[in-house]
Amino acid sequence: MGIERKFVQDGLTKARINEYFTKQLERAGYGGMVMNRTPMGTQITLLAEKPGMVIGKGGKTIQRLTRDMSYIFNVDNPQIEVQEVKVPELNAQMMANRLANALERGWYFRKAGHNMLSRIMDSGALGCQIVISGKLTGPRSRVSKMVEGYIKHAGKPAEELVDSGYAMAVKKLGAIGCSVRIVPPGTVLPGKFHMLKETAPEVAEPKVKEGIKEVVEKAPDKKEAKMANLRQVGSVWEHRHDNMDWHPMSRPHDTPAAAKPEDVVEAQPEAKPTEETKVTNEAPVETAVETVAQPEGETAVNEQMRDNNGVEEHKHEGYDYWHPSKRMHKVEGDDE
Repeated sequence: MGIERKFVQDGLTKARINEYFTKQLERAGYGGMVMNRTPMGTQITLLAEKPGMVIGKGGKTIQRLTRDMSYIFNVDNPQIEVQEVKVPELNAQMMANRLANALERGWYFRKAGHNMLSRIMDSGALGCQIVISGKLTGPRSRVSKMVEGYIKHAGKPAEELVDSGYAMAVKKLGAIGCSVRIVPPGTVLPGKFHMLKETAPEVAEPKVKEGIKEVVEKAPDKKEAKMANLRQVGSVWEHRHDNMDWHPMSRPHDTPAAAKPEDVVEAQPEAKPTEETKVTNEAPVETAVETVAQPEGETAVNEQMRDNNGVEEHKHEGYDYWHPSKRMHKVEGDDE
């Protein structure tokens, strides 16, 4: 039971010291204290809006406070340090003292509470809660609560992340308690998360050889060429091709007939010229042209004869082409 009693006694001493500083440094804008025990003694850091008033002229006020810590509260070798609060609106104890002073001066509790709440939130606080309890407007006690933003009420985050302050306003009807709780800006609240924007993965472009790249750049755009022969007239799509005019795409087109086997002619291999049959580009030389009459009893056919480079040729009557005389001729009546 000894260690438990020691912890209870230390907590009671700390509360009495805080109450003492609140009364002594009310005009200096007292904003709380931080007490740490070190091997050299007890270090006490005071937060105040006006550090000069805490120190006093020639350090008399801070020396008096140090002496009282030693003789009244039995603090071992106290060392007091003062720090200035740059933004009083974010200090819960200062705001509680100001709210209590406003109520003592006669401000209406709802007006004073909302005015203080708006000033705290305008300073950048994430959340604030103000509770005013006591005889506010009548003979019976009542409670008025004002909340804005995000505030934690229980658990370890409520003890570590939320700044709390309390002050009391004494009026004719009775005392009015003012409790202020503030979540300072920049506090990382538990359970807070951020949505990450999904970005498409970057796809590396395939390496293209220089020769292929040049061919692709010089190639005509097939889409543009296709659209050049396509258009829409009203609700009808038309196109043109094969030197034809514009016509609907739904119109049936004529397909070319398949070639018949009879029309297909196999390519004959060209005969190589021999020494005896060489073709020259020179015109045939006609050495002599004779007309031969057939003897009686046979059909008289007038023939013309000529010598073409040593080859004897003739031409029949009614035909306009020359052919060798040695070629076999067809005889009338020999149809088979």
